[in-house]
Amino acid sequence: MYLLILGLGLMVFKYLEIGFVADLSWWWVLSPFALAVAWWAWADTTGYTKRREMEKMDKKKQDRIERHRDALGIKTKRR
Repeated sequence: MYLLILGLGLMVFKYLEIGFVADLSWWWVLSPFALAVAWWAWADTTGYTKRREMEKMDKKKQDRIERHRDALGIKTKRR
């Protein structure tokens, strides 16, 4: 996401000819988009995104269980 924001910012600066970006080549300005595509390809092929999604779901599930236990007055066992 950060690479997309950076790419959009550089693109706007290049188009409006603001600052040092006006002197850069379009290849440099558009390179964050290529890096974002490479990142997404790597994250999807290695299972990084799926793993993160599963961790979030497990955390939500555990939080929900703890919240329901507290509402019922059940104490959790601590070892």
